[in-house]
Amino acid sequence: MMTEHFSESNLPRWLIPAAAITALLLVILFALGILGGGEKTEPGNTDLPESSLPAGAQTLKVGTQTAENNLSWQGVVKSRLAAKIAPKLNARILEIAVNPGDKVKQGQVIARLDDRDLRAAYNAASAGQAAAQAQAAQANAEEKRIIDLFNKQAATRQNYEAVLAQAQSARATANQAASSAQQSKVMLGENVLYAPFDGVVGERLQEPGDMGLPNQAIVTLHKPDDLRLEASIASHCAAAIKLGMEVKVRFDTPQQTLAATVDEIAPEIDPQTRTLAVKVKLPNMPGLQHGQFGWLELACASAQQAVMIPSAAILHYGQLQAVKVLDGQRLLTRHIRTGKQYGDQVEILSGLRAGETILSNAGLGQ
Repeated sequence: MMTEHFSESNLPRWLIPAAAITALLLVILFALGILGGGEKTEPGNTDLPESSLPAGAQTLKVGTQTAENNLSWQGVVKSRLAAKIAPKLNARILEIAVNPGDKVKQGQVIARLDDRDLRAAYNAASAGQAAAQAQAAQANAEEKRIIDLFNKQAATRQNYEAVLAQAQSARATANQAASSAQQSKVMLGENVLYAPFDGVVGERLQEPGDMGLPNQAIVTLHKPDDLRLEASIASHCAAAIKLGMEVKVRFDTPQQTLAATVDEIAPEIDPQTRTLAVKVKLPNMPGLQHGQFGWLELACASAQQAVMIPSAAILHYGQLQAVKVLDGQRLLTRHIRTGKQYGDQVEILSGLRAGETILSNAGLGQ
């Protein structure tokens, strides 16, 4: 009796890959619920379990409203009047009398610089002025004497004219020396830096011992009660903004939206960034500071119709949002997706249609 031996080599080569593919297809069909699935859930929005209408509930019929297509452009709050306090000459900084945040008055000392070189130059100019004035005084006396002699015909015309010319030259030299001394005095005063207006110190950029250089600021100063928001908007929005028009400005800290006025518009668009610089005058508001960030809200496209509901009608479940929808006598909870907020109204992107009735005081239904 012969015993037959079967091995893997006796099986057709295509059988094993076919079995593997069949098993994979079965797993996919079970995962999709096509095979072995029970009752399937229909696609689309599914209302959560209904509840009864609570006492005191207020309802609202959803409708569409005109919503402006606003865009936000980030800007920086800056003072209309700001200055960088810098010396005119090279000199060592001896003292800085203010710190960031200090309020200063016009004429108050900001910093003092080493003035030894300038003081020596002033002393030399003063001495030169004194010498020139002495020579001018002597020339004036000689001029009077020669005039008296010439009138008495005791001096020649040539001598007379020479003395007058010397007196005139001496007076000119004295005036020049006086101007030089005055200039040295002015330069000496430049080594004491004063506040040009009432304001607040913003930054302190150098310290005593540093070398003060021309046009290199030691401190910055700004006026805190005259602020503007400076922003750059895209060129396609340039036509939408006009000088003097009212716009909205939003601040995250403190959270507040206020009305402002366009105060200045750049004459041309920046060719590199394709933006237009705009400055907006801000009203006085507590907590608003120079250097703070804000948002200029501007409608760059035509208004559109949108489904809007009060923000009080929206329920929050973590990151999810929902409303209470009235269906006949039933009150259903439905998830929604919201868009922009306009005051106390919120744009609804999905989940609600115009004509449906919702609970406007949704907190009662929670």
